[in-house]
Amino acid sequence: MIPMEFSAEVETARHEGRPLVALESTIITHGMPWPRNVETARLVEAEVRAHGAVPATIAVLDGVLRVGLSDGELTALGQAQGVAKLSRADFAACLARKGTGSTTVAATMIGARLAGIEVFATGGIGGVHRGAERSFDVSADLQELSQTAVSVVAAGAKAILDLPKTLEVLETLGVPVIAFGQDELPAFWSRSSGLRAPLRMDRPSQIAAAQRMRAALGLPGGQLVANPIPEADEIPAETLAPLIAQALDEADSQGIAAKAVTPFLLSRIFELTEGRSLEANIALVLNNARLAARIAAELGSQRA
Repeated sequence: MIPMEFSAEVETARHEGRPLVALESTIITHGMPWPRNVETARLVEAEVRAHGAVPATIAVLDGVLRVGLSDGELTALGQAQGVAKLSRADFAACLARKGTGSTTVAATMIGARLAGIEVFATGGIGGVHRGAERSFDVSADLQELSQTAVSVVAAGAKAILDLPKTLEVLETLGVPVIAFGQDELPAFWSRSSGLRAPLRMDRPSQIAAAQRMRAALGLPGGQLVANPIPEADEIPAETLAPLIAQALDEADSQGIAAKAVTPFLLSRIFELTEGRSLEANIALVLNNARLAARIAAELGSQRA
């Protein structure tokens, strides 16, 4: 048996058949400093509620898969030290050892599937790292999207990644990449990546219908819904490009590799943008929560 518990709010929503949106917990433990991490988590949950769905933040606490966290648990997790960052490879081991861990995109998708939640809102997915032809550093998020039937609403892949290679791998894996409301793939902090999205949809109902059709066809995996950051909050790609290049050079010169790369780069870009990247990150996560709630509601109505 998988040790899993639902919060009272999530349990009630499940009983009443109300739409649910999964949320990751890595943004709380590894993505932002205290207290902005918990403040943002509360704002994201409130945004999901305001748009007609129930938030379900997912984490592993003392060996139990928790689907939905209380306000006190959010606060405790946001201040905890030494919390594991869980993906597909170490998710089961953390549960078996009765450990505590926050869930990345891949682990949150697994948790959502186990809980019967069909939509997940996050900031940006992982992907193919720059220089992957030498390091073979490719996020498990891409494989998870090809295996686990959850629609992931994100502002594209993180801009520090090799976006053309990430798009190629997603195509190879058969993952639908749907840009919402525009033809171009967004690039996390920026609305523009210079890459044409394979698919475009302008209404949540279309995205929900595509998810239902994949299930009817028996196709494995989910969908990546690439939702551009609001124009007022974006940092233009041309502004970010030299800063990302500088941060990558610094990581290389300091020998930073593997799981340490992304946190270093995000922290360094925060410094180089004088905090603008964090504000943009918060804005895009809230925007993704709004769209995910609308998709969840559509999936509920189409199931009925």
